[in-house]
Amino acid sequence: MGRMPVRALPSAVDDTAPGARAAHEGILRRQSARESAARTYARALPIVPVRARGLTIEGADGRRYLDCFSGAGTLALGHNHPVVLEAIRRVLDSGAPLNALDLATPVKDAFVTELFRTLPPGLAGRARVRFCGPAGGDAVETACELVRAATGRTGLIAFTGASHGRTAGALDASAGAHDVSLARLPYPQDYRCPFGVGGERGADLAARWTESVLDDSGPGAPLPAGVIVEPVQGEGGVIPAPDTWLRRMRQLTADRSVPLIADEIQTGVGWTGAFWAVEHSGVTPDVMVLSKAIGGSLPLAVVVYHEDLDAPEPGAPAGTFRGNQLAMAVGTATLTHVRENHLAERAATLGARMLSQLQGLATEFPIVGDVRGRGLMIGVEFVDPEGETGRARQVVESAGTPVPAAPELAAAVQRECLRRGLIVGLDGRHAGVVRLLPPLTITDEQAAAVQDRLADAVRAAARCDGGAAAAPFTP
Repeated sequence: MGRMPVRALPSAVDDTAPGARAAHEGILRRQSARESAARTYARALPIVPVRARGLTIEGADGRRYLDCFSGAGTLALGHNHPVVLEAIRRVLDSGAPLNALDLATPVKDAFVTELFRTLPPGLAGRARVRFCGPAGGDAVETACELVRAATGRTGLIAFTGASHGRTAGALDASAGAHDVSLARLPYPQDYRCPFGVGGERGADLAARWTESVLDDSGPGAPLPAGVIVEPVQGEGGVIPAPDTWLRRMRQLTADRSVPLIADEIQTGVGWTGAFWAVEHSGVTPDVMVLSKAIGGSLPLAVVVYHEDLDAPEPGAPAGTFRGNQLAMAVGTATLTHVRENHLAERAATLGARMLSQLQGLATEFPIVGDVRGRGLMIGVEFVDPEGETGRARQVVESAGTPVPAAPELAAAVQRECLRRGLIVGLDGRHAGVVRLLPPLTITDEQAAAVQDRLADAVRAAARCDGGAAAAPFTP
């Protein structure tokens, strides 16, 4: 890839007034003194947002940023989209209750109607929906309880690198948990294939492993209550599940009457280039776990599932705030806008173009190990080449052993991006993946600016890694 031209970036220049800078620093100082050390995002992104619209955030210090993290996937339409604000105003002006528990309301009826309109055809006609607490972890917990009650079994199968939330049950299914009732199986990928082969062969081996676990149904290992999978692992490092593997998971579970749970908390509502990521493989899951973007920026989580799994469960996880009327109204507006304006299809086209152009970074910079993604979910993995470039590095990677991850380089790129007015995420099993998740409303011009700023940040980090200090950025 040729060097990407760097556009003028006036928003990244630190020319703020002393008063604004002092207010900005004072807020950050008080946050650090008063809040928990678990300020994950705040530690990496020391900004104080005061205004936002679309892709742009303005900080208290007057600087502007392009937000390519989208509230960790909650902002499918970007910040303060007009249809979102109008939906909020309509509810507030109508005098409708803002919390109605799980009672029927016109607002909820409209949301469920629009949600069912978007579901995969194989599920929409026979679906039920359960509202729960407002976070994705609540929905995962509810889905796990649902399949356990329906099957009378307790175990679950999840996959390495998964991130399904922070509640106890959701953590059990996430990477790093240790629970005897949970089997955590290899999730196939090309770059760091668990079997060292990648491609169709790696996907086939991963499927066979799952099949062997499912068929080991002796007294010590009965069939599980369900299998939960992310069609694209987000926090895992932006790893798309191979379509052939996901279809095998559907067949294996269907043949054994094991419910398949698709965690679409982050992938849903168009991010991957399809309204729901399972549509890429033509898979219809038994259960879909939804949150983040379905609330249009407000807290909302639901579980959609096949009617055969439905049963009243007194005391089942629900949550006081499952009747958030503002979130349902905003969710309806968001789902409708994405559907009617074909934003998922645009995400597929624009995302493929961005991915193709960014993949050239791996050719230009040895510190870039892999660039991957689907739609507008894009990840750039950084590695420590240990002086190995050219043929030496190719030999290492072709042998199925990628060079070690470099989380410190990924963090350096994130900092350099922020200096240039670009907000990106940082994830992956080794915290070595810079993640882009721009809203579906990003324009072609904004996408080009994002690519330019990221490429320049990589150059700066590469210079530092080579022993030279990064030159001060000037637009």
